[in-house]
Amino acid sequence: MRDGTPEPGRKTPPPRGPLSGKRTPLRRAFAMAVATLNRGLDRLPVMHWLHRRVREQLQLTQLELPLRAGVRGPDGLRIAFVTDVHAGSFCNEADLCALFDRIQAQAPDLVLFGGDLINTRDREILLFKRALPRLRPRYGTFAVPGNHDHFFGPDIDLWRAFLQENGVEVLMNRGCRIEHGGSSLWLCGVDDLTEGTPDLRAALAGRRQHEPAVLLSHHPDFFFEAAAVDIDLTLSGHTHGGQIRIAGKAPIHHSRFGYERGWFVENDCRLYVSRGVGVTVLPLRIDAAPEVPIVTLRAAKGERAAAAAMAQPARLPVEA
Repeated sequence: MRDGTPEPGRKTPPPRGPLSGKRTPLRRAFAMAVATLNRGLDRLPVMHWLHRRVREQLQLTQLELPLRAGVRGPDGLRIAFVTDVHAGSFCNEADLCALFDRIQAQAPDLVLFGGDLINTRDREILLFKRALPRLRPRYGTFAVPGNHDHFFGPDIDLWRAFLQENGVEVLMNRGCRIEHGGSSLWLCGVDDLTEGTPDLRAALAGRRQHEPAVLLSHHPDFFFEAAAVDIDLTLSGHTHGGQIRIAGKAPIHHSRFGYERGWFVENDCRLYVSRGVGVTVLPLRIDAAPEVPIVTLRAAKGERAAAAAMAQPARLPVEA
């Protein structure tokens, strides 16, 4: 395994296109026009009726991630990954409370927010005030920002301060260690690729050699960089799984590498792109049902046996 330092010269190519690039005057004008349309549609009762139909399709996708051989990781750790909520447009406080009750019923050890909690107004983050206490994961709740969190707020520090004051740790270019079952995991996050300044080196500072790592990155194209430094699992959203797919294809693409939804593997490192929870512009999803992935980490068989042997006081410790 590499030591966690990005390889010289290997950088994520900059996003391209009107939906994925860095903000420009044209892109800002387009985003504001779409936001105005979104707010207008939110006033129509029929749009809320349509979104209720979308919410009824929500899937709690059960996934397993086998850790690589030679990596002693937290076997059985359960992660709920919640991304692209887009609260405020067709999604109110009561909807968030109901969503978080369903997630808590899964008894996750960690709840991770993958960005785009708000949709078109910075004050929409206040909708989470009553909902967040309903989440009680054993090891805490963590978050990274998405492009909407940056773009529609005057200062990301206000977004971050609200979350931290309400029990959510924001992992913006930093990480922390999670201990579980005698093993550890390095949990880290980076700033948004299109609207922020992601710094993987800072996020990995403190990671031990051979320690498994889970990275939160709102934009899936950052996986290009994460796979270069042996990040075991990258969790992303942003794409909504296409949101509206026709004949199996999404007319609008948010990833230049084709990371639209589901699992991807590079260099034995894995990326999962969630279809997310909410919607933008229209309260519709076609062939892209909303989801909250529940990921269970599984240690390699040899590592499980070693951990079990070490737990027996009558036996000598087994070398990894």
